[in-house]
Formats: sequence, structure tokens, C-alpha cells
Amino acid sequence: MDALAAVLPEGIGAGAAALLVVASFFTSALTAAFGLGGGIAMLALLGVFVPVAALIPVHGAVQLGSNTGRAWHQRAHVRTDIFGPFLAGSLLGAAAGAAMVVQLPDAALKVMLGLFIIAVTWARIPGFDRLGRAGLAIGSAVTALVTMFVGATGPLLSAFFAQILPDDRKALVATHAAGMTIQHFLKVVVFGFAGFAFAQWLPLVAAMVASGYLGTIYGSAWLEKLPEKTFRRWFRIGITLLAADMIRRGLHSGLA
Repeated sequence: MDALAAVLPEGIGAGAAALLVVASFFTSALTAAFGLGGGIAMLALLGVFVPVAALIPVHGAVQLGSNTGRAWHQRAHVRTDIFGPFLAGSLLGAAAGAAMVVQLPDAALKVMLGLFIIAVTWARIPGFDRLGRAGLAIGSAVTALVTMFVGATGPLLSAFFAQILPDDRKALVATHAAGMTIQHFLKVVVFGFAGFAFAQWLPLVAAMVASGYLGTIYGSAWLEKLPEKTFRRWFRIGITLLAADMIRRGLHSGLA
């Protein structure tokens, strides 16, 4: 037990670490099968055990590993014609966000973003699936910019890619994983330069990433079996619930 305690961050016991590793399997399986939900579930669970100051960077590191594993495992379905412009736009959006001095109101952003996600989830935007490389880059820059202020990139990207890929669930989940890999990587880089001590969290994060990859394999098998119609129905229900919760948190923050 002493040897185990030596590799765990201060304040994280063996029981909590084991629970987080097991939970990483199930949250990764959920995201691999449906393209969303696992990241937010993991954030909520980490919030129970991880100090507030470490919550966002640790979650970013875990999600970086989880999304990298999912993108690799499902790499045959990643739409590289979408991913290229997305990468360029994300870099521009992150740079713009880092350079902005004025902080936008978090509560209002959550409400507006939640309403936008619901709108684009249940309504088709004409011509959206025929966006050129420039349009994709601009949309990606906006999502990267928004994530600098609101930690809701997953549902936003899911709604964004669902408009572009309305009839290919495998490409939607795989390309979303590749996109989230980039945006979580940018977050980790920013926190690293800010001086966050990732080293003390590395053993726990590595164990969670390994468990998460096993979950990805299991969830990907689910994805293979799901009919497109069933996937789309549950995808829309899930993303609507996440967006509604985002609106709730925004209203609660604004009224507090």
C-alpha cells in the first residue's frame, strides 16, 4: 500500500484511484458507442476526488489520452478531408482565445451555447454538409475560441460534425475523437506552460488512459452493431440532455 500511495497524487487514496480507473473504462465505452457523454461524466466524477485547482488540467490530460486512443482505434473512419481544416481552424481559434484580454460572461455563454446546440441538433442547416475547407476552418476556429471560455467543446463539436456527417455514424464518432484530441492537446499545452505539475498525476492518468482504451474497444463493438437510425435517435436525445444541463448551469450561475 505504501508503494501505491507513493505514485498517487496527494489526497487521492487507493480506493478513489481504483474507482476512477474503472470509471474510465465505462465512460470511454459510452463515448466510443455514441460519440458523447463520457467526457462530462468523467469530469463530474473527477470533481468528487480531485482538487478544484487540478480538475480541468487533469481532466484534459485524461481526455487527451482517451480521445487519442479512440481516434487511433477508429482511424479507418476519420474523415481526413474534415480533420485538416479543423486542425487549422482550432489552432487559430485557440491562439485568438489566448490573446483575448476581456473575459466573456460565462453564464450567458452557457445559455446561448446550449440553445445553439439544441437548435442545430434537431434542425438541418441547408448546405452545411457541403461546407468547403474555408467554411470548416472558420467553424472550427469558433469552437476552439468558445472552449477557451466555456468547457463544453464536446457537445458543441458533436453538433457541428453531426451537421456535416448526417448519415455516417462511424465517421461522426471517429472524426469527433480526432477533433477532441487536438482541442484537449491545446488545453494541456496551455496548462503546462502555466506551470501545472502534470508529473505527479502521470501514473494515475496513464492507468485511466489504459483502462479507457479497453473501454474504447468495447464501445466500438457496440457502434458496429447499432443501426444508423437507432444511433441518431439516442445521439440527439443525449446531446439535448447535455445542452439542457448547460443552459441550467448558465441560468444558475447568472442568478447566483
